[in-house]
Amino acid sequence: MSSARFILKDATSENKIFSNRVIVAWLMMFVLLSLIVVRLYFLQVNAHEHYITLSKDNRIKTLPLPPTRGLIYDRNGVPLVENRVSYSLEVIPEKVKNIDFLLQEISKIIAIEEKDIKRFKKQLKQSRRFITVPLRYRLTKDEVDRFSVHSHRFFGGIEIKSNLTRYYPLGSTGAHVIGYVGRINEHELKIIDKSNYMGTNYIGKTGVEKYYEKELHGKTGFQHAETNAQGHIVRILERTPPVPGKNLYLNIDISLQKDIERLVAKHRAAVVAIEPKSGGVLALVSMPHYDPNLFVNGIDTKTYHKLRDSLARPLINRAIRGQYPPGSTVKAFVGLAGLEYGTRTPRSRTWCRGWYSLKGHKHRYRDWKKSGHGSMNLHQAIEQSCDVYFYSLAHDLGIDRLHTFMRRFGFGEKTGIDISGPLQLAVATATLSNRGRFTQPRVVFAMDDARNNEMTVVPPTLQTTIVLKHASYWNTAIGGMKAVVHGWRGTAKKVSKNSRYRFAGKTGTAQVITIKQKETYNAKKLAKKYHDHALFVAFAPLKKPRIAVSVIVENGGSGSKIAAPLAKKVMDYYLLQKSPLYVASTKTSR
Repeated sequence: MSSARFILKDATSENKIFSNRVIVAWLMMFVLLSLIVVRLYFLQVNAHEHYITLSKDNRIKTLPLPPTRGLIYDRNGVPLVENRVSYSLEVIPEKVKNIDFLLQEISKIIAIEEKDIKRFKKQLKQSRRFITVPLRYRLTKDEVDRFSVHSHRFFGGIEIKSNLTRYYPLGSTGAHVIGYVGRINEHELKIIDKSNYMGTNYIGKTGVEKYYEKELHGKTGFQHAETNAQGHIVRILERTPPVPGKNLYLNIDISLQKDIERLVAKHRAAVVAIEPKSGGVLALVSMPHYDPNLFVNGIDTKTYHKLRDSLARPLINRAIRGQYPPGSTVKAFVGLAGLEYGTRTPRSRTWCRGWYSLKGHKHRYRDWKKSGHGSMNLHQAIEQSCDVYFYSLAHDLGIDRLHTFMRRFGFGEKTGIDISGPLQLAVATATLSNRGRFTQPRVVFAMDDARNNEMTVVPPTLQTTIVLKHASYWNTAIGGMKAVVHGWRGTAKKVSKNSRYRFAGKTGTAQVITIKQKETYNAKKLAKKYHDHALFVAFAPLKKPRIAVSVIVENGGSGSKIAAPLAKKVMDYYLLQKSPLYVASTKTSR
């Protein structure tokens, strides 16, 4: 007999469970729908502008339009700097999936050096992905043609661009004063206005190129361009044109500069020529020099080390950064200090027996003339460069008064010249020739705004006058300097032979090493680097000076034998062979 099976069901309980599940499901659906609604509200209302911008950025690009860098001319309109078209290979990061693979493939077509790759990757980290990054500069025509044949293989991720590259047509001539541009480094990237240098790879590094970077660079423009899926520009929606940099006209007479560089080509030397009335720097020479074109697109390590480590130190601008003892070239200024403070009069005399000793000391400070000069007044002491006279005068003046007076002529002070450096000896000589009127030295004469073709003169911002107790003191100091070259006992009397004009000058010979008390200086027994420095300062013509010159020849020996003849040739060239004038036809305004 089989037992019956009974299935018991609780309908009420099952209905309750089902109802609870339905409620939970509806609640979950409600929460999820609420989240979707909230998200939609956020996307369509709160974040509308943000996503519209992102959408447009997929279609519209803001591209920089770098300005054309201003040119540089000498005072006669001779071009010193040019912008030349060159071709570079540039990568668009956002269009390249594998940079290393791209570099590997492109190197099969165009030679890419390790230094190029290293620089490229460094710059890649600092740039936005939609801005092109240069991989190779200065492509040859053959390289451009080879890339054009294979360009389709890179899907627009790399392209050839034509750029204006800085070029110095005169090579090393005027290199230290003109300066050069180079690629922007990490330090400069931190301090420049990045928005104004977008699309620009170069910046002024030295000389005028650096000092007037803001004026030469100009202002970057921008354009909003609509692009297709491949990133090619379809149309320009909006364009703000760049503002080109201003052209500069220098006070430098490049023909005078060339002539001086030729004269001192075999020496380590510095020569500065200034127009006393205006403060215009006519020439600023530092030898040896270098070719600035080497630095524009990055100098190779071997060449740079050769320049940097050279004993001749061609990268140093001796004219503004060289620190040399002025020797006897400052004697006229010290003499003026003695007159101004009443320590000496024009008629006061000092006996020179060939050496000078401080009271209570045995050490003898020797005169260049062993037998001595005898009785000397200030005029004679300047003419014959009597050391003993000025030893005695300097002691009587004291260091404080001497320092205070010399500062009035700019010694130990910045002159305000518009390149980094002092230029003290030349400026002091120009001030003396002006009988105390100081005019700030200027390398740049005027700027030319290409937009309105108008030249604006750059006037000196600092002009002062040194007033002495008696104006006749100027005559005493200048008279002594005149006698240096025209007097029968003058230390540089030979340089005035057959001169067609009268001028004033002062020789200087500065020791490099100290000679013991009982020893005699003998250059023949010393290495060249221990020979005395030769100096000479001068101005001409005597009554209405048009040029003031300072010359130093490192280890050149006597100032009268080498520096003075060089200075005379500089003045001859400027006063007799040329008469440089500014371009009169150019409209100027202040």
